[in-house]
Amino acid sequence: MLKTAAQLLAALVGLSVLLPARAPGAQTPTGQTPGRIEVIPIRSATLTGEEFLRGGASGREALLAGELRLPATATGAGAAAKVPAVVLVHGSGGISGSIDLWARDLNAAGLAVFVLDSFSGRGITSTVADQNQLHSLAMMVDAYRALDALSRHPRIRADRIAVLGFSKGAVASVYSAVERFRQAHAADGGQRFAAHVGLYTLCNVSYRDDARVSAAPIRLFHGAADDYVAVDPCRGYVARLKEAGADAALTEYAGAHHGFDSPLIAPLVPVPNAQTTRNCRLAEDAAGAVRNASTGEVYALERDPCVEKGAHVGHHAEAAAAVRGAAREFLAATLLR
Repeated sequence: MLKTAAQLLAALVGLSVLLPARAPGAQTPTGQTPGRIEVIPIRSATLTGEEFLRGGASGREALLAGELRLPATATGAGAAAKVPAVVLVHGSGGISGSIDLWARDLNAAGLAVFVLDSFSGRGITSTVADQNQLHSLAMMVDAYRALDALSRHPRIRADRIAVLGFSKGAVASVYSAVERFRQAHAADGGQRFAAHVGLYTLCNVSYRDDARVSAAPIRLFHGAADDYVAVDPCRGYVARLKEAGADAALTEYAGAHHGFDSPLIAPLVPVPNAQTTRNCRLAEDAAGAVRNASTGEVYALERDPCVEKGAHVGHHAEAAAAVRGAAREFLAATLLR
């Protein structure tokens, strides 16, 4: 039986965003304080990667939460119009101060923001050193459940909900466009995101039918110097999406490392315990198993020799300003049209 009160409390506590100390000389972007904040419980399920890909499994029930921040322009006296929204899906470190900055920036553009917490309700703090705690694909189920909840909200436009994810969370934000995954895991296979944005996305798994996506635009942003999550597989994936007729694009930033958008970290920080699959090239077979494309063996994070330890993160001021501007303009143009 779910200990719902305890799980919900953990999820709510996880939404209390504490801004870490800024790197020396770092400039924090200004943004808008939300006009209204609501904390919304989300019922989801925890699936293994195999369960997700093969479909049909219910998984273990998980009670999560998310923080909805309505823009001030939508909460003044007499305000009644519905507004578009963006679901933010965090990475391996959980919700950070950088997520808070993104939320403020998007609020300032007139968009509601839903900060989804996939970790706290599951008792997870970080998956940096052990990604097996929660499969990246399982976070896509959370994103679909957030889409369901927002679609029912009286102040949100159900047809104008986008998703923006970071690293591990970008798997959810980008691959939720895949029709096969949506039909298997979205509510009744019906609701769709209006746009998909991923920062430093893990693209190193070729899934069956992953180029058959919705008509919603897909935008990827990546640091060319990223040694945590390799950019080259994303080049290949975006090329395949374009060849299939999808509205997809990848923007690369020279000299930028993983987490380059965060002004709350120094320009280059080693993360020696970080589990990285930067040298792994994987592919799903017809039975729904993921295999190492080089060896043909079934992939397992804990034993595959392609998995390594040690990477870097780092702020890149120019790339950070560019990606915030590009993502904000893209989302505003797509959702506020």
